[in-house]
Amino acid sequence: MITANELKTKGIACLEENLANQPEAVITVRGKECYVVMKIEHYHYLREMELEAALYEAQQDIASGRFSKESVDHHVADLFTE
Repeated sequence: MITANELKTKGIACLEENLANQPEAVITVRGKECYVVMKIEHYHYLREMELEAALYEAQQDIASGRFSKESVDHHVADLFTE
């Protein structure tokens, strides 16, 4: 964990030091966990996993018939009338 004060005094060197052996680090403010910083490679990996999960969910919806061929307006109207 990195305190806000450490980040303020050490700057980017503090982040580099904390991320040298781990993919992400938590920044605390007044003792509370507030932010997470990570290496860009780890961010891209997490983003790819998020998109893979969304694709899988969409494929499952299609396979089970949970989709609509109606217009967007009609679909939105249906969502709000349920």
